[in-house]
Amino acid sequence: MSLKLKIRQLAKMFLQNILLPVIYYFCSRGKVERGLVIFADAHHNSCPFSMRVMRHKVAELENVHIKEFYLDFGKCSKLRLARFILDFMTAFGRAEYVFICDNFLPVASCKKRRETFVTQLWHSGGLLKKAGYDSEDCVPSFYKGDVFSGCDLWTVSAPMVAPVIASSFRQKIENVKATGLSRTDIYFSKKYNDLCRERFFEAHPEAEGRRIVLWAPTFRGNAAEPYVVGEDAIDKVCKERGWYLIKKLHPLMQPDDGFPAERLFAVADILVTDYSSVLFDYMLYCKPFVLFAPDLDKFDTERGFYVDYFSFPTTVAKTAEELDLAIDTELLLRSDDELKKCAGEHMGCCDGRATERIIKEVFSKE
Repeated sequence: MSLKLKIRQLAKMFLQNILLPVIYYFCSRGKVERGLVIFADAHHNSCPFSMRVMRHKVAELENVHIKEFYLDFGKCSKLRLARFILDFMTAFGRAEYVFICDNFLPVASCKKRRETFVTQLWHSGGLLKKAGYDSEDCVPSFYKGDVFSGCDLWTVSAPMVAPVIASSFRQKIENVKATGLSRTDIYFSKKYNDLCRERFFEAHPEAEGRRIVLWAPTFRGNAAEPYVVGEDAIDKVCKERGWYLIKKLHPLMQPDDGFPAERLFAVADILVTDYSSVLFDYMLYCKPFVLFAPDLDKFDTERGFYVDYFSFPTTVAKTAEELDLAIDTELLLRSDDELKKCAGEHMGCCDGRATERIIKEVFSKE
């Protein structure tokens, strides 16, 4: 770990263990404001995809009013961050409901009041690479503080996911529930998928009639120092075969071009990924995919997996030559039944009605 990253972690520890608890103490002295619902995120400057469906549905409820707090902590000035934290903590101290979808230090840092109910709309489905406290890249071993505390409900995509999430993120098992992921409800909308296709081909008419390959790898390393592998190989294969390649790197590494990965599932013929949880969202479309991992042996040794990497219904490729053959094989020979079975295991509660179930769970808590 670099010196720069260590300094950042030490700064987070100071915030979590000293400064934020003090601020919250003074902000939570008054009465709870009934009906106040907060949506907050520390990785985006606007409402992230993982919360948009829920944000829309909660706004339709009676006797609620919403406040939103979004800021990319890694790309803002210290002054703006300080103002954001003070504004958020002021509202958090009297909120009745809070929704987040990733690690969010201002919530994790506080022993919150019992009247406030926090829901974690976790952005990742299924089980693949190790995460949370099981990964040094996610939470360094020297870090003091519970990065994911404060959640009353943690939503996951299927029953098999719940015990692993509870363990790796140090949650009470009774709080981790297989409700399905709110974000995935939109994938079941014909109107949404038709609009995705229409807008994509308007912007990329040259893709019409060609085989479309979506490459969406995760990043290696950590959020402060990310990188990818395999880009030269995917470029070579798609160029030689005349396939239309769409590259979707992690948002940490690629500016927003108006076509995030979730809007490309409807147009892609096949997904090529490595260890990214984008795989599980894509599974809901019951389309073939390839796992392309040139650094598989190293990744398995240094980070590891929750499930057997070779257990998925696909071909695993490590070289450009293997990737070329794998794409052909999966497009021509993969059984829909195999894809549906795998999706059922990892994403079985994502059926287009997850948001409805979560709202019932949260707002019927009393």
